[in-house]
Amino acid sequence: MLSLSMIVRDEAQRLEACLGSVKDLVDEMVVVDTGSTDNTIALAEQAGARVERIDWPGDFAPARNAALEHVKGDWVLVLDADEQLRPEAIPPLKALMAQPDVLVVNLLRYEQGAAMAPYSSVSRLFRRHPDIAWSRPYHSMIDDSVQGILEREPHWRIVNCSEPALLHDGYRPELLQGSDKAERLRQAMEATLAEHPDDPYACAKLGALEVSEGNRERGISLLQQGLAALEATQGEQRPAEHYELLLHLAIAQAETDPDTAIRTYRKALELPIDTRLGLGARLNLAALLLQQGALEEALQLTGTATQRAPEVALAWYNLGLMQRRKGDIAAALQAYERALTLNPQHAESHQNLAVARLLGGDIDGARSSFRLAIELLHQQARPQDAQALRAQVEGLVKLEEAR
Repeated sequence: MLSLSMIVRDEAQRLEACLGSVKDLVDEMVVVDTGSTDNTIALAEQAGARVERIDWPGDFAPARNAALEHVKGDWVLVLDADEQLRPEAIPPLKALMAQPDVLVVNLLRYEQGAAMAPYSSVSRLFRRHPDIAWSRPYHSMIDDSVQGILEREPHWRIVNCSEPALLHDGYRPELLQGSDKAERLRQAMEATLAEHPDDPYACAKLGALEVSEGNRERGISLLQQGLAALEATQGEQRPAEHYELLLHLAIAQAETDPDTAIRTYRKALELPIDTRLGLGARLNLAALLLQQGALEEALQLTGTATQRAPEVALAWYNLGLMQRRKGDIAAALQAYERALTLNPQHAESHQNLAVARLLGGDIDGARSSFRLAIELLHQQARPQDAQALRAQVEGLVKLEEAR
């Protein structure tokens, strides 16, 4: 028996899609509400979920632990309202749960809108073992308790589902605008580091945040601190965490020291992780190599990305840039068109498709693509970029001519 376990509050807009995505897999749905004021509870009950109510305990780990007390299944799937289960993952998940020595199934989660690292690994499907518990602030996880179980009961296995299982909407740029996620993350990780100064997880999260906000010096220091602690102890046992530290360190290094960044990216790609998890390092490394004139290796890395993760638009877009640099206009056109099939709102893909069409002699097609790019830039509140592109294009194509 498989139970869905969720904690929610005011999730009326997203809950139905989430619950609908698991109806063909789970045997019971348990939704724990922490104080909704909208119709979240009614929608959950209409979808067939059993709703429990608790007061918000102040953090996610105790809330998730409280939710676990209400499930009855032998297995537990934990989702947030902004996640959905992909139907393609159901058969492999069933096969993995049928193996008697599997304790935890790590799930690949596609981070919609997060171009830098489009995939993450989350420990959200596990056997209902009495010692499994959530810990850590903000980004709660079961990993600490699972490590203790494995030390006491070494017959258990942790396995990875290679088929992407979850879609996550939480990192779309338009959803993050105006939210306090970054500040809450900062406070939680600062508190963790105050108690555990070398905690690799907190160093990774806070270091990446510092780098993204322009505080490179402190960000690099934190990332190096986390790497030193991880590599001195159990880095080989935590490859995903190891990879995250290296990825963000390389991102920070690339601005002023691309050669060092290249070495760091290569080290990240040597880790035993799923190809999809390593997409950020692979694509960033290829971009740096392209800047240094190593076109063939850049093409090889990016081509592998499109083969292993054909659903990622950024990989196809980058491949188009490289094929155009190589002079293969036909291949560039195909790559841009594939990117736009996956992400039709990407103005830069339309712009570069226009350039490739122009180089291939398709004037009308180039005009149409330039117009679309300019229109999208305006729609996305980027008027200066739209004006700059229009000024650049006017010398190449007359946009006002008939389509």
